[in-house]
Amino acid sequence: MLFPLYDRNPHARTPIVTLVLILANVICFWVSTQQGPGGFAKTVYERGFVPQRLTRLNDPQPVIAQQKLNDKQVMVVQLSTKAEEVYPTLISMMFLHGGWLHLISNMWMLWVFGDNVEDRLGRFVYPFFYIVGGLLAVLAHWAIAPMSTQPVIGASGAVAAVLGAYAVTFPGAKVRTLIFVGFPFLFDLPALLVLGAWFLLQTIAGVQGLGAPADIEASVAFWAHIGGFVAGVVLMPLLTVGAHPPDKDWRTESREMFEF
Repeated sequence: MLFPLYDRNPHARTPIVTLVLILANVICFWVSTQQGPGGFAKTVYERGFVPQRLTRLNDPQPVIAQQKLNDKQVMVVQLSTKAEEVYPTLISMMFLHGGWLHLISNMWMLWVFGDNVEDRLGRFVYPFFYIVGGLLAVLAHWAIAPMSTQPVIGASGAVAAVLGAYAVTFPGAKVRTLIFVGFPFLFDLPALLVLGAWFLLQTIAGVQGLGAPADIEASVAFWAHIGGFVAGVVLMPLLTVGAHPPDKDWRTESREMFEF
């Protein structure tokens, strides 16, 4: 197991957008869990991204999905394929999580790496980058499992875009990393190595899952992680064309480029 604890790459200013994103995710998770197991499951299907809804967009017949609540109860959900109900789920799914561990792991990674990406892009461009990265991530998942009725939720794809952006912008930044191989070890490792290893693990798992039934693969969403990371790697250089490389001078120039 490999888990980044923090980086030795201080931000120049308070990462307000990153903090707002974390707060929004926490609030959305708390609200969604106040409905009881059945209500939460229904919210996940209705507000999460169900690939088959997009594949069958505007089909007069609804998508039928089933969710096992316990050993005796199975919930059957009918999901509309109307465009005005499907498209919003591409965004709302980024703010829903399946449990506290799911939420905390995503928000921890966003906090560790998002502050510097926000510094680099500025508070105006960064939130758009985050959302676009998340959209490209979920579309990558849809491309792999277009007929799945398993809902996809979580900020993982958008956070993966942040990781990709960080990897190409601060490849040499030291990241304090916990590596557990029977016993825990702590190392300061280059960001490119840590995030590259994370991406490699996601890719291996995603490729291995290609032969699995669509709904099993969809529940893991490795391809959303892969798509998000690639989106970050590609988008970050495009959004910082003409800016100084990330040294002691880039913060001032990037603010001049992106702040209004």
